[in-house]
Amino acid sequence: MIESLNWFALLTRSNFEQTVYTNIVKKKIDAFLPKIKQKSSRKDRNLMIEKPLFPGYIFVKSSFAAYDQLQILKTIGAVRLLGNQSGPMAIPPSQIESLKILTSTSMDLITGTNILLKKGDPVIIINGPMTGAKGEFVHHKGKSRVFIKIEVLGQYAGVEVDKNNVEKLPDFLS
Repeated sequence: MIESLNWFALLTRSNFEQTVYTNIVKKKIDAFLPKIKQKSSRKDRNLMIEKPLFPGYIFVKSSFAAYDQLQILKTIGAVRLLGNQSGPMAIPPSQIESLKILTSTSMDLITGTNILLKKGDPVIIINGPMTGAKGEFVHHKGKSRVFIKIEVLGQYAGVEVDKNNVEKLPDFLS
């Protein structure tokens, strides 16, 4: 019996997204590293640079078989597949397709502080120890902090995050 392939989020070491992606593809494993173009944050440069849409993560296609997942995890810079106590959790293919469409357009993506958040907006943490967590924007807290609530197992937890580490999710991803 051939086991079906699913998409998984793979956590990488800091700034290892491209290295892990390149090495996974060399192993003939389907992978996806969504990138966006952003103006360089260095004051002495006026360049547009490509950065991962989700710093610290790439997406890989694999089965739930331990051997297949071990081949991914043996890649230099790979940390773990995201999941829970039961194991890695698959990501719906529709979400990956949406990300591919979103990152393939020539339109500028609005990211970071370029957007004013409103109460109830769906957001994702893009940097820091909670990278990848999705939540709902609650309110601004000072000039550089925001408060968001994250649902976990039907319960809500509030977290204060630097506003530069939070981005509004497009409506079709929330």
